Amino acid sequence: MTAARSRRSFIFMPGLKPGMFPKAVSSGADIVCIDLEDAIHPRDKTSARERTFELLASRPDAGATEVALRINSPASGEGLKDLDAVIDAGRCGPPSLMLPKVANREQVALVAEHLDAAGLDTTLHVIIESAEGLENAGAIARSGPRLQSLFFGAVDYSSDIGASNAWEAMLFARSRVVQAAALAGLDAIDVPWLDLDDEAGMRAEAEASRAIGFVGKGAIHPRQIPVIHEVFSPSPGDIEEARRIVEAFDEAATGLVVIDGKLIERPVLRAMERILEQARRMG
Repeated sequence: MTAARSRRSFIFMPGLKPGMFPKAVSSGADIVCIDLEDAIHPRDKTSARERTFELLASRPDAGATEVALRINSPASGEGLKDLDAVIDAGRCGPPSLMLPKVANREQVALVAEHLDAAGLDTTLHVIIESAEGLENAGAIARSGPRLQSLFFGAVDYSSDIGASNAWEAMLFARSRVVQAAALAGLDAIDVPWLDLDDEAGMRAEAEASRAIGFVGKGAIHPRQIPVIHEVFSPSPGDIEEARRIVEAFDEAATGLVVIDGKLIERPVLRAMERILEQARRMG
């Protein structure tokens, strides 16, 4: 089961421009993802990889921000080169990897096996963005203890199946990702809203995403993050309820407790712990 931590938002920065790291961290996003995939032209892959691992070797201060490295698909040659660089970097490598275009659990297992052999505790995030990946989402979500979350990539997915990238057209896929993540105890995180000038549209989609079970959403620009955090952050009432439930389980040391006449079972505890982590991040 994934660690109960705040993953309300994420933002990408290109691996070719390591100087952007402090600005990305200061954006307030819960996850900063250094990108070696879509943000990098094929001719610049080697340079981006070298600059990224120079940045990581310098141990840049990220504070409470979760840092991930999006490598190229583990089924591609560039992805294998990225993975080799992760292994070579050892403890100076990224704390977490984001795996794009994952089609089956074997691709996740391959990465995990390399990390196991190297003795690294690197965690994993997976992007579901193809018809095959969605079909295998349940198996992918149960592919090992390193896995923390499932991201939904609506742009690539809609292109793969020849559909519109609209809420109604993508609702089935989003729901499947949430279901797979929930069954495996993972976080489900939604695709960024791509129209920077349509804040109302982004808010509406973020609210709809939260309503069906996503815990966070991507941003393409720091100015989107406050709205995303507002939508995915707990209210004061939510925080107080979570505190009471966590304290009740700590005192009871059983699989269920009764609060205000309501029976609450232990699976609820993880969601309550995430709320308290979000509260800590909010100060």
